[in-house]
Amino acid sequence: MTDLELLLELVKSYNPEINTERIERAYRVAERAHAGQVRASGEPYVTHPLATARILADLYMDEESIIAALLHDVPEDTTVSLEELKTEFGQDVAQLVDGVTKLSKLRYGKEQVEAESLRKMFLAMAEDIRVVLIKLADRLHNMRTLSALRREKQIKIARETLEIFAPLANRLGIYNIRRELEDLALKYLEPEKFSEIEEFLADDRDDRHSYIGQAITLLREKLLDEGVKAEISGRPKHIYSIYKKMLAKRRDFEHIYDIRAIRCLVEDKSQCYLVLGIVHSLWTPIPGEFDDYVAKPKENAYQSLHTAVIGPGGKALEVQIRTKQMHQIAEYGVAAHWRYKEPGGKRDPRLEEKINWLRQLQEWRAEVTTASEFVNALKTDIFKDQVYVFTPKGQIIEMASGATPIDFAYHIHTEVGNRCRGAKVNGKIVALETALKTGDRVEILTAKKGGPSRDWLNPTLGLVHTARAKEKIRQYFRKQEREVARIEGRTLLEKELHRLGLAQKNLDEIAKLFNFSNVDELAEAIGYADISLQQIGVKLLEVEQNKTAPPPPPEPELKPRPKPKTDVGLEIGGVGNLLTRVAQCCKPVPGDEIVGYISHGRGIAIHRRDCKNVIDHEGGEGRWIALSWKGMKQEQVYPVTIEVRAFDRSGLLHDLSGVVSEEGVNMSSVSSRSRRDHTAVVTATLEIGNANQLSRILNKIERLQNVLDARRVSG
Repeated sequence: MTDLELLLELVKSYNPEINTERIERAYRVAERAHAGQVRASGEPYVTHPLATARILADLYMDEESIIAALLHDVPEDTTVSLEELKTEFGQDVAQLVDGVTKLSKLRYGKEQVEAESLRKMFLAMAEDIRVVLIKLADRLHNMRTLSALRREKQIKIARETLEIFAPLANRLGIYNIRRELEDLALKYLEPEKFSEIEEFLADDRDDRHSYIGQAITLLREKLLDEGVKAEISGRPKHIYSIYKKMLAKRRDFEHIYDIRAIRCLVEDKSQCYLVLGIVHSLWTPIPGEFDDYVAKPKENAYQSLHTAVIGPGGKALEVQIRTKQMHQIAEYGVAAHWRYKEPGGKRDPRLEEKINWLRQLQEWRAEVTTASEFVNALKTDIFKDQVYVFTPKGQIIEMASGATPIDFAYHIHTEVGNRCRGAKVNGKIVALETALKTGDRVEILTAKKGGPSRDWLNPTLGLVHTARAKEKIRQYFRKQEREVARIEGRTLLEKELHRLGLAQKNLDEIAKLFNFSNVDELAEAIGYADISLQQIGVKLLEVEQNKTAPPPPPEPELKPRPKPKTDVGLEIGGVGNLLTRVAQCCKPVPGDEIVGYISHGRGIAIHRRDCKNVIDHEGGEGRWIALSWKGMKQEQVYPVTIEVRAFDRSGLLHDLSGVVSEEGVNMSSVSSRSRRDHTAVVTATLEIGNANQLSRILNKIERLQNVLDARRVSG
């Protein structure tokens, strides 16, 4: 029987309604697409997608997942497009293939690139778990054939598997895949230790099988006497699990209690505890070696009773007790859903509710700022061993092993964490760096006001363990810093507008010019130096210069003079060559919004729109007219009055003159007066070419020694 026939027979065995003709058609498409391609082992490439599909079939996955597994490398490695697969196999398959293809493009090596790739993978998992189940199957087959690669590649892939993919399989509750991934990773990362444990298990195999057979016989007879029907079997050995326990507990093989282990499957939950009592009456339990995951399921929905006893012959024996349904979830995790799913039916909401850690991925999308922080949070908060603690109301909370009361507080709510000032564990006040243990009842003592301490982020103090709590603390301080930056930025902005004579400008409108939704965001950017005041000044002056004048009132019946030209390069109601003059009260320059006043016998006086004389008299006698700066000549200059406040000192005027001279600007007049508070006010008239030049000069003057401020004088 061929590998394809074995696959079709397997899927038919757990789902007689499955369309095997469609699966076979997908295989033929993959076979033709990958024709001529070979793997590093020398095998035809199509053996890889076929093996991936077989792994998923062992998990009793649905038809679309099996087909997507067969096609998962086709769009990336062949000329067959995703659109063609969509036409041939439908939207659902195409989306799964596209998701796996994107995950297959992950490139490891550079830390930031790797982190961003992993973030995309976990967010994709939150959208459709099947994508990552296919990816896990793909990784498992690659690990099974890792021997064909060079040593450095083996180490890299094995470490990545142990740090990311095996914990992911554990979190999804897929014990079979997790166990094999961990064992294969250990084989390449610690080949000597792996061989040592493997040889010990091989040498002990006959004795162990005989011992387990004896224990099963004794327990089965006892259960029958009590009227309990159960399926009892030996439990497969997990080399990586033995390795971890030897390291953690510093024990030799004989003191690792699950080297000899049996599993007992019963019909319902009540029988689990009945069997537990029978086991403890038959053999002496080992203190501290009992775990009740039936009453307190793991976050991946795993449920079972674990106990270790002194079995026959005085040797340690581990016994696991669970129902058949618990066993399915223990072996297949989230994949167990597809085994019982009716065609066209919905997913089991009870199973999905138990795997609520997936919802954290969506929350972290907004909470965690960088990809590296996201992945670190996964490794510390999601993938590490967990402890189960209680709120004062008895709600079970799962926390990463090593979590402290502060971590617990932030898990409950951000504000509870921010205002945490102490904690009670099991009714007693404890230090905030206390590591929580399974079964602890935790109560957080809070203050009405206040926030976290920066000391909480000091790693040497051990006050905070989880990445999520650390990020929330950082967010708090970033928010405080933003407030300071916002206040400082707004002060600087208002000062700059005042200096440029643009204080009347609407601040929210200015913010929108720079693509900020409001002035607070703009002020924050200024405070953080993400945008400079120079940029703002130049932009505003450009806007003023290019702004189209409002529709003018009816044109006065004035005849243009034959010879005089407009002195200042502007247009009046679309007509040039009229006698004009710059009003001395406000001295407008190109870039300012302006209006004209028709005077008797002296032509048109040009005023800034915000000039006091305009505000006081605009509208009178219909003598105001709209003006614009069109047609301006670059070489023209305009008189602008500035005022400089500084502590009075010798050489002040010399320094001011030097700044003006460096800009190539003429100073037509200057005066200075001293005040009783030892300050001086210098007023100067400069011949400015444009407002950008004025902004530069004011900035330079303000940087002079003892200068308090420099600004343009409005009319």
